[in-house]
Amino acid sequence: MLEQETRLLMLVDDEPAQCRLVSAIASRAGWRTVFARDAETAIAMLGTQDGMMLDAIILDQWVPGSDAASLIAELKSRRPALPILLMTAIGSNEAAIEAMRAGASDYIIKPVAAERLIAALSLASDKSKEFGELHPLTEKITQPLAFEEIIGSAPAFRAALAIAAKAARSRAPIFIEGESGVGKEVVADAIHAASPRSKLPLLKVNCGAISPTLLDSVLFGHEKDAFAGAFDRRIGILQQAEGGAVFLDEVDHLPQETQVRLVRLLTQNEIQPLGAAHSFRIDVRLISASNSSLADKLAAGDFREDLFYRLNVVQLTIPPLRERTSDIPALARHFLGRLASQPGLRSLGITDEALTMLRGYSWPGNVRQLQSALFRAAVLCERDALTPEEFPQISAAVGVPGNGGSNGAGANDGIGVTLYEADGNMRPLEEIEADVIRLAIGHYRGRMTEVARRLGIGRSTLYRKLADLGISDVA
Repeated sequence: MLEQETRLLMLVDDEPAQCRLVSAIASRAGWRTVFARDAETAIAMLGTQDGMMLDAIILDQWVPGSDAASLIAELKSRRPALPILLMTAIGSNEAAIEAMRAGASDYIIKPVAAERLIAALSLASDKSKEFGELHPLTEKITQPLAFEEIIGSAPAFRAALAIAAKAARSRAPIFIEGESGVGKEVVADAIHAASPRSKLPLLKVNCGAISPTLLDSVLFGHEKDAFAGAFDRRIGILQQAEGGAVFLDEVDHLPQETQVRLVRLLTQNEIQPLGAAHSFRIDVRLISASNSSLADKLAAGDFREDLFYRLNVVQLTIPPLRERTSDIPALARHFLGRLASQPGLRSLGITDEALTMLRGYSWPGNVRQLQSALFRAAVLCERDALTPEEFPQISAAVGVPGNGGSNGAGANDGIGVTLYEADGNMRPLEEIEADVIRLAIGHYRGRMTEVARRLGIGRSTLYRKLADLGISDVA
């Protein structure tokens, strides 16, 4: 299979410890690494036998002999199709932006996290991904949002948020289902922020990015000498989050042994570190998520029934972006506003033609992919507003800008409110009014006085309509 084939990586770095780390991580994903200590060596190596077989290049921001942007530009001029990734320190967004303008495909924050490096290499080298500008950035420019700050007015999305906001105040485990990139982690952050545990940590574990043999140790901890290589005692994530919460992403990847341990935690509030003689009680809330259906895993016998029902006390389903394209204009403006605060970027608008084009794309990577596409467009834009020209690959995929796109997003719901049923008949006025109010609440971030003013009604009238229509101020 393709995943098992050895791919070749050139690492441009003069720090031996970092070279060893990156090489070891890459080798786990089937990459062989060759090294260049400086810019001159890297350029020369392109002409060698190994250099002709390269699948990707990673270079450090502080590569000797050249600044990173200049070296990237030189490498791209010689090998235009070769993906180049930049390693940069935390807070060096400006350097990353310069590198991307010079032709870098992505950037990775140091210290290097294994799962993020592997994901970035996989995306950079995947020949089936024909739209280079659509590769999700490994490092997201983001921060936790409260429910009232989350953008989206589509009824199914707001209904999921309303359930999440209500469940946040309870102790019940919550399960979030949705495709990769829809915003499951954003919703988990909002749940924790609105919960009584908000002053204590929300720790996160990607179960799919950790070896099954190590996952029990990561979650539950271990005693010294519990297994070969356990030279010291380790406190597990669940114990570290005492009194707070743990977000388990890709929970469908849990091995059977770990599933059994989690059942004990959820039924008896007890954990037992590997090698420990006794168990002990802890108080921690679980929020879990999956990109695939746990019900299907359960039916196939890959997931324990007792754990399924205990994780799934409250279930949220986050719809994919292609099912709520009316949210794209608000999401685009929101992301552009946040990007404008990053060093090296500036405030940008976006034209109606560009928004229509974005709504016509299918977004297999969902909201995360939209954010990455906007980031790349903003980095390269020389105008005051983004146009379809800043998204050439998306424009080519959608077709002629302004045609409404392949998914049927048309003028009737361009403002974020759908006027027609699937059968072509008009929706009831009450439903349209509810959607307009939801749209206003989302657009003005829950500022109800501003919502009422913009809708041309009094606050008391607004709250009466919320009650009549069954809308909460987060929905």
